[in-house]
Amino acid sequence: MTNTNLDQTKIITETERLLLREMIPDDLEVLCGIMCDQQAMEAAYVTAFTAEEVAAWLQRHLKRYETLGFGLWAVILKQTGQMIGQCGLTMQSWNDQEILEIGYLFQRAHWHRGYATEAAGACMDYAFSVLGASAVYSVIPAAHDASRAVAVRNGMQIVDRCSKNFRNVDMDFLLFSCERSRNESR
Repeated sequence: MTNTNLDQTKIITETERLLLREMIPDDLEVLCGIMCDQQAMEAAYVTAFTAEEVAAWLQRHLKRYETLGFGLWAVILKQTGQMIGQCGLTMQSWNDQEILEIGYLFQRAHWHRGYATEAAGACMDYAFSVLGASAVYSVIPAAHDASRAVAVRNGMQIVDRCSKNFRNVDMDFLLFSCERSRNESR
């Protein structure tokens, strides 16, 4: 599916190959293609989402744009205008404190091309330069090697670990972080 009508959406940031823009209701079909895909979701979310869960997910992020001024954004491949994933910033709970997290999900057809690293790096830059954040984080399942590699490539380091029950499965998570001063040397 191609979504080339960017006039109706708010562009947040861009990279050499990607545009990050606010998601819109019309993005639901593409999001379902990612989040209802068992293989794409098993490492990060254990199981695929239902179409209803994806619709609720999208509505939460549309609301976050209004209340927080940020959320997960659509990742658009400049070359084609196609939405290939989502990447952005959310507030997450970690050990009873709220942290600013970079999160991402991409269509499997676009894995292993550097898009997650590129988009997450742009979100990190946005967090520091626009939001004035002093640090950003990524909460990553310990077994998810590809996401761990994205965090490391963007200058993040493991700062904490925990185990918790997520979607009825006991999982180990790693907390990666990068401080603004470390990011300036990226």
